Amino acid sequence: MQRLEKSDFINATVEEVFDYWKDPENRPEVWPSLVEVKDVQELPEGGSSWSWVYKLAGVRFEGKSKNVEFIPNQKIVDVSTKGIESTFTWEFKAENEGTRMKMSVEYNIPTPVLGKAAENFVVKQSANEADVVFANMKAMFEK
Repeated sequence: MQRLEKSDFINATVEEVFDYWKDPENRPEVWPSLVEVKDVQELPEGGSSWSWVYKLAGVRFEGKSKNVEFIPNQKIVDVSTKGIESTFTWEFKAENEGTRMKMSVEYNIPTPVLGKAAENFVVKQSANEADVVFANMKAMFEK
């Protein structure tokens, strides 16, 4: 299991950042390897579930995710049990009239599919991908 954390300041209100991020259909706009999000369904307790297509090290993966924790304007926890198994925790905190957005993820690299040699590459690519997601979020809100 791999673990990655990233946070950054976004010059927009918590409500603006959270409202954008809570809709999984928005994520491919800022997440380069997330090719597609579809079949989004609202959950009765808040949040949603959805299917996704992700390209990792040139290999296409399809999976399903679900918000297992959803606290408006504070926290979203996404769990993927199909495709690439992962748990993403997204936290949103007001800071200096903007938002501190934090991502913590634990994920299993599909080593049998990619091969052991690709594991280090995938870990580095995942860190770079997180940097791009946050840079894109900042660019979107800080026009």
